[in-house]
Amino acid sequence: MSLVKRNDVLFPAFMNEIFKPDWFGGIENNRNSVPAVNIKENEKEYYLELFVPGRSKEDFTIEIDEAVLTISSEIKKENEEVNDNYTRKEFSISSFKKSFTLPDTIATDKIDANYEGGILKFNLPKKEEALPKPKRMIELK
Repeated sequence: MSLVKRNDVLFPAFMNEIFKPDWFGGIENNRNSVPAVNIKENEKEYYLELFVPGRSKEDFTIEIDEAVLTISSEIKKENEEVNDNYTRKEFSISSFKKSFTLPDTIATDKIDANYEGGILKFNLPKKEEALPKPKRMIELK
């Protein structure tokens, strides 16, 4: 027995071409796509970025419940072409839903978001008590 995965398809490139989402209709359907996410942290806040091009601000629903930030979006496209002999109707739905459990150190009432250039950006400021305290001297008595 071998632990190497076998590829039993005789013509893999041809099979991949047939099963591409846009092979039958010309409109690519990304129903199962999940946006790429970047998370960064500095002393004062976290930054959260989602790469979601081709959408508008109105396409997003952003909710926070307790310590869970949920971002979702759904876009429906429909195209209909009517000729004498036929009618061609195409549609696609592109959606995602992503949730993040936030740490207790986040000031959830101060979270803000911005969508620009296909990137949805969040600033997640830390609570005052979670910020680093400056070093201080303690006097001996």
